[in-house]
Amino acid sequence: MNGAQIVSSLDRILRWIVQLAVINILWFYYTLLGLFVGGVFPATLAALGLSRKLIMGNKDIKLWKTFKQIYKEEFIRSNLIGWCLTVIGGILYLNYLAIERSREELLFVIPFAFYFILFFYIIVVIWVFPLLAHYQTTWFSYIRNAVIIGLTKIHYTLASGVMVFTVIYVSLDFPGLIPFFSVSFATIGCMWLSMQTFVKIDEQTS
Repeated sequence: MNGAQIVSSLDRILRWIVQLAVINILWFYYTLLGLFVGGVFPATLAALGLSRKLIMGNKDIKLWKTFKQIYKEEFIRSNLIGWCLTVIGGILYLNYLAIERSREELLFVIPFAFYFILFFYIIVVIWVFPLLAHYQTTWFSYIRNAVIIGLTKIHYTLASGVMVFTVIYVSLDFPGLIPFFSVSFATIGCMWLSMQTFVKIDEQTS
């Protein structure tokens, strides 16, 4: 590798570091701008949408302008889906507490059914926001496609879950990373894994 190649590689690495830091900072800023309750889901979708554009090779993209545009355009849709999933997650958690308290009195089929539903819920949570970032379709299609892709591409589902868990684990060990790289690493990683599937689907349907 000659000097020019080394400089070019360092330039790409530094560009990615800066872009990841900016995405992370924008996520925190717009989440707080929406008072968390209204901002966390559109900010997450904006981070995924911006990550998608970077993965697709848009090098000269204006990060702040693009993030803000996606945030505003997807504000209602992302909040509706995000909070619906949050409410369902809360109901599942209450059911989990009830099952744990009465485990000895319950038939085996009840905990089994609960964990079966929980499995599908986790698949939807992992895939629905990357689908929102890449496609424009109906609510039913997002949920259906999340389940279908999550099951047929289970290795990507597991990889996404492991990656998010790893980011959380490392961030808790090194909290200094949280303001700059925690969210952006998770969104860029999940979007990259998702795009491996989306690109193939788009090629088959085009």
